Amino acid sequence: MTHPENPETAPDPATPATSSGPGPSRTTRSPDTPRTTGSGFGRVLVLVYGIFAVAATARASVQLLRDWHEAPVAYVLSALAAVVYIVATVALARGSRTSRTVAWTAVSVELVGVLAVGAWSLLDPAAFPEPTVWSDFGIGYGFVPLVLPVVGLTWLWRTRPPQNFTTEPKDPA
Repeated sequence: MTHPENPETAPDPATPATSSGPGPSRTTRSPDTPRTTGSGFGRVLVLVYGIFAVAATARASVQLLRDWHEAPVAYVLSALAAVVYIVATVALARGSRTSRTVAWTAVSVELVGVLAVGAWSLLDPAAFPEPTVWSDFGIGYGFVPLVLPVVGLTWLWRTRPPQNFTTEPKDPA
């Protein structure tokens, strides 16, 4: 039991409180505690980014090692997409101030890449004899590559720390 008059036993406002009643324990967040990118919906987002990181890396690796001569531009762009997905996954999962900056950059590059490669592949199909992850705005992946960066940027915006929040989560390095 904590006593507010005793500072040694008073709860830390930065530590989420847990319910101790019957039923499953739920963690609640103080309004002053910032949300992190790797919690709640962020976990799903990190999972989807992780899946795309693995898929794009596998696809690009096979394409570059086996079929490099068929469509080098498309395959290098697939490899670039893989790197962007890997960086975004790690940065979103970590959630520190530095990681958030890296995530903003990676997800922004992803959005620009999807839009640029998507438009380029539609305007000049001859430049893409083989599709990339981002060709035709990600049609080969159900347009998830087009929607994912929009969702990622929205999540980063919604989970941004308050302007007056100065404590940075520790990077487990």
